[in-house]
Amino acid sequence: MVKLYQKLFLTLLLWVAGLSLCYAQPVLHVTDSIRQHVFRRGDIACYQEKGNKLEITDVASARLADKFVRSAVVTPEIHDPASTYWYRIKIDRSGSTKNSWLLEFFDQTIDSITVFYPGKNGAYQASLLGSNRPFLQRPYTHKNLIFNLDNGLKGEVTYYLRIRSQQSANVIIVLRAVNYFVSYALDEYFYFGIFYGMILVFGLYNFMMFIAMRQRQYLYYIVYNLSIGLYEMCTDGIAYQYLWQMAPQWNHYAYGIALFLASTFAMLFAQSLLNLKENAPRFNSVLKVIIVARTVFFLLCLFVDRHLFTYKIVEFIPLSVAFVSGCYVLYMGYRPARFFVIGYSFLFIGFIIKTLIALNMWALPVTAFNFYSLSFCFIMEMLFITFAIGDRLRILKREKDEAQQRMIKQLQQNEELKDILNKKLEEQVAERTSELVEKSYLIELQNQELTEVNQLLQQQAEEISRMNVLLEKDNQLLHQDIDKVTHDRVMLAEVDFEEFSKIYPDRETCFKFLAELKWSKGYACRKCSSVQYSNGHLPYSRRCSKCGYEESVIAYTILQNTRIPINKAFYMIFLMYSTKGKISSHKLSEILSIRQSTCWSYSTRIKKAMESMKKELKTAGAKGWSKLVIDTSAEQ
Repeated sequence: MVKLYQKLFLTLLLWVAGLSLCYAQPVLHVTDSIRQHVFRRGDIACYQEKGNKLEITDVASARLADKFVRSAVVTPEIHDPASTYWYRIKIDRSGSTKNSWLLEFFDQTIDSITVFYPGKNGAYQASLLGSNRPFLQRPYTHKNLIFNLDNGLKGEVTYYLRIRSQQSANVIIVLRAVNYFVSYALDEYFYFGIFYGMILVFGLYNFMMFIAMRQRQYLYYIVYNLSIGLYEMCTDGIAYQYLWQMAPQWNHYAYGIALFLASTFAMLFAQSLLNLKENAPRFNSVLKVIIVARTVFFLLCLFVDRHLFTYKIVEFIPLSVAFVSGCYVLYMGYRPARFFVIGYSFLFIGFIIKTLIALNMWALPVTAFNFYSLSFCFIMEMLFITFAIGDRLRILKREKDEAQQRMIKQLQQNEELKDILNKKLEEQVAERTSELVEKSYLIELQNQELTEVNQLLQQQAEEISRMNVLLEKDNQLLHQDIDKVTHDRVMLAEVDFEEFSKIYPDRETCFKFLAELKWSKGYACRKCSSVQYSNGHLPYSRRCSKCGYEESVIAYTILQNTRIPINKAFYMIFLMYSTKGKISSHKLSEILSIRQSTCWSYSTRIKKAMESMKKELKTAGAKGWSKLVIDTSAEQ
């Protein structure tokens, strides 16, 4: 029996010893075959100090060695601003390695990181990192916090990290070879360039849409895009690197300002794009209340307690309400909400992943993919929101086209009714006329029936008066075609200047007609041959988008450098063309009330143009004078 107890005791002792060995902190063995290693739950020992009194000599002593425990989560997290968090990692470089190594901290928002490492005399030395320190003091010009490992330290080396921060942060530590870090950093910054470039492109696209459409929703979306870009720059460390290198205090609240602007203008944009005022008045009212509450919370964060900026979880409320609003109006049949819901679905997924990581509820290891998942979701959201804007414009255009088709159909029906009415009126007039002839003949033959016939004629006259009223209404409907008939007559016959001016009454109308003639086959810059253009400063002028050269509508035409009114110049060209150049300058002066010398000078220019275009004008017909307008031979 005693031997049995001895065996049980030895077994229990060996089991406890083995259990303690299982929980011993592992050592990372470094070789050149390893490019990088992410420290996870089993690699890091943690100790949370209430306050900030311990020194490295205390922490590295045997007295506190047992206080360090393995991380209970996949990625360690700091969440108490009043505590100091100590972390311990062990690295063994006893093997042969030619690479230089460094430690990279993914979360660059951490206020203060002190890395303790053994010196040559055995005492621990300290290296200070963190977002509280000026950016230019970092050993690498990189957004993340980097610590170089001393190549002179061989064998097993224990590193201690002391971390303090006013906001919650994930302690993601990566060991990397320097050569791999350079390659990784270049790729990372390349993707950052694509990300922020896309934000800028979306912003410029919507700014152009705002200039063209003059709708506030585009301004809301531009501010939202730029705010998202600024927030991502703050969280990625890009803003600290490029915008406020010597002002680390901005790191504590700049992201909060950007997040407030993004949240507020996202709700304003949702109200405008989804037309919640008409489609969902209750959701519209709820979003107004949330905007006011979010503004009050922002002011509290800014002026009362900036630590409140760390409660980013509040953005779940406006995001959820906007997403549910989109789903509701889509369910109610508002088609422009389709892409809005898809885009916000991506944003919702990214927000949930980021929240789970922040709350340490993410079961998978934190990698670059899920760490930047929200950035990817932002891009997808912006892409689909841009589709939503385009879809809304497309639907509005289709509704406008349908309304125009209905109007055209109604006008056609009115025209058919008018023709039927005219035909009936003609038949009635013919019938009444026949009756009048018959009654007149009877009057000549039967004088005794004169009184009765007169009464009948009076009744017929009243009937004709009623028909005249109907005819007058028809004439009012037919009056709409006068402009077209007048234009056709002007193009086919000689008319005076007063009638000609009804078609080309002012400078604006003439410029419009001239622009359609001049660029009927498309625009091409005379300086660089580019076909891209925008509207110039002068009416109907065009400005090259590539070189900036602006070409007026009368440039390189027969009207260039002409000082007489353009409608009179049009009429003079028309008269010269219709008379084949035989009209005299004296006659032109009388018609146009312009000095004879001016008429002679300009008519000479027109004759030269007619001479140079003789072959083309033979077959031009009534539209030949318009071809003569854009001829440039008189200027050359």
